[in-house]
Amino acid sequence: MDVHKNKINISIALAVAMGLAACGGSGSGSGSGSKDDGNGKSYPSYTDVELLGGDTTTTEASNSGHGFSTPAPNLTEAEVKHHEEGDANFETSFITAPSNEHPELDGLGPVFNNINCNACHQRDGRNSTILIPDGEKRVLLGSGAGIFLRISKKPDEVCTKGTKENNYCAPIPVPNFGGQLFHRGILQARPDWEQNNFKGQADVYLSYEYLEVTYDDGTKVKLKKPLFEVENAYDSPANFAASELGQPDVLMGWRNGMPVFGLGLLEAIPESAILDNVDVNDKNNDGISGKANYVFDPVKAMAGDDNPVSLGRFGWKANTPSVRVQSLGALRGDIGITNPLFPDESVKGTDLHEKYLSRTGLLDTGKGPNGEPEVDDKFSDSLVFYSETLAVPARRNVKDPDVREGARLFEQVNCTGCHTPKFVTKADGQIGGKDMSKALKSQTIYPFTDMLLHDMGEDLADGRPDFLADGNEWRTRPLWGIGLTKAVNPRAGFLHDGRAATIEEAILWHGGEAEKSKQDFMSLSKKERQQLVKFVNSL
Repeated sequence: MDVHKNKINISIALAVAMGLAACGGSGSGSGSGSKDDGNGKSYPSYTDVELLGGDTTTTEASNSGHGFSTPAPNLTEAEVKHHEEGDANFETSFITAPSNEHPELDGLGPVFNNINCNACHQRDGRNSTILIPDGEKRVLLGSGAGIFLRISKKPDEVCTKGTKENNYCAPIPVPNFGGQLFHRGILQARPDWEQNNFKGQADVYLSYEYLEVTYDDGTKVKLKKPLFEVENAYDSPANFAASELGQPDVLMGWRNGMPVFGLGLLEAIPESAILDNVDVNDKNNDGISGKANYVFDPVKAMAGDDNPVSLGRFGWKANTPSVRVQSLGALRGDIGITNPLFPDESVKGTDLHEKYLSRTGLLDTGKGPNGEPEVDDKFSDSLVFYSETLAVPARRNVKDPDVREGARLFEQVNCTGCHTPKFVTKADGQIGGKDMSKALKSQTIYPFTDMLLHDMGEDLADGRPDFLADGNEWRTRPLWGIGLTKAVNPRAGFLHDGRAATIEEAILWHGGEAEKSKQDFMSLSKKERQQLVKFVNSL
C-alpha cells in the first residue's frame, strides 16, 4: 500500500523512478544558490539546513528504528488524537468476510497483495528486499512480499491529453484481471481453490541477475537486477500463453512500497511552484527536462467536477493526485478493503470475482450489511490524516566536513537538476478535497524532489505508460529521510524494486536524463564519491 504501516519469463529492466540522481527542469525556487564559506569555497545554501520539514520536523528520530513514525510536532492536541487513530488503522490487519466476532476487520480480498498497510511500508518506510534462499534459483512471492506487479494492455497510440472519451489516458486494464496483479487470495478466491488454497490471480516468482560496474580507479560495485516469472494464472493454470495475462500486448511493471512521512507537505506545495520547473523541450539545453503528469482524480469526480483531472504528485509515475487517493486506492487495491472513495472491489466484474460470489453464496461482495463499503469515512479520514502528518526527520551530521563537501559535490554533478532542494508550502487551501492542517501551511521544506517526470533511459524503462507518463518516465523521488532507511528497516533496499542495497548502487542505476550526472559522479575520486554519498545519507 502507498501510504500504510505492502509461465512467462519477465526480465524487466524495471525503472528506478528517480531515486537519487539528477534530472529536472529550470530549478526555479530551488534554494540551491551557493554561499562562500570565507575560505574560497562556495557551498549550496542547503548545506547547513537541518529542519527539512520546517515546523513538522522531528529532531528526536536520531537513528531510531521508529525514525519515520513520529507525528508532526506542530499538530494540535486534537490532531494528535486523530493521527493516533490513523496509526492504529494503518496497522490494522484485515480478515476474511464475513466475521461475526470482528465485523470491523473483515473484507480482506478476495485477492490481495497484503493484509495491512504496514506490510508494504514497514515502520512507515520501505519494505524488505526479498532474499533468494541458499541453493534456490528463485522464490515464490508470498506473505512477506511488500512489492507487486502493475499490469495493463499496450495502448494503440500514445495518449497526450486526457479526456473523458479516452478515459483520461489511464492505463488499460487487462481483461478479467484489472490493473494490478494480486498474488495472494483468501481460501476460496480461485475457481480451482482446492488445488490453489490462499493463492491469488497468478503465481509470481522472483530471481536476480548480477552485473558489475568498474570505476576508472578500479573500484568494482556489484549490482543486481530482478527477474520475474508469472505462472499458474487462474483463467488458464496449465497454459499461461492462453491466459489473458499471457498475451503479448500485456505490460508489467514492478512496484515497491515507498516511505510514508512528509506526504502532506508534498501535497501542499503550490502547483505553480512545481510547474515552474517544467522544461519539456529542454529550453535551457542542459539535457534535462521535467514533465508534469495529469491524472484522473476520483475526489473531483465524486464532487461532480466536469473535468476530474489533477496534477499527479504521488506514485512511481506521479499517477495519483493526492494522499487521499493514494491511501484509499491502496487500501482497496492492495488489501481489498472497499471505502467511500473506492466502494467497489478491484476485481469487480472479472470472472474470478463473479465465480467467487456465485460459489460462496455472495459471502463477500465488498459491501457491509447495509450496503456500505467495508470501512467508513471515519476510518478513511484518520488513515489519510496519519499519512499526511508524519514528521520529517531532521538531518544529522550537518557539521561533518565530509558531509559539507558532499553537499558541494551533489550540486557540482547537478543532482539538484531534478532533486530540487527547497519549496514553500501554500498558506491556505485544501489537499485531497479537505481543508489542510495548519501544521502544513507556509512551511519552508527541503524534500529534494521536483515532483516531475523524467526519462530515465531504455535500460531502466518498463515500457508501461501511466496517464501521461511514458514507459521511460518516472517521478523524482524525495531524498529527505533517506539516510535513516536502514535504521528503520535493515533489509530495505532503494529504487522502485529494492534492487539497490546502497545509495551508491542506486546512483549507478541511473540513466537517460541522469546519465551525465551519473558519469560525473563516476569520474569523482573515491573520496569524493564517498563524501557525496555521505551527504545524501545526512538527509
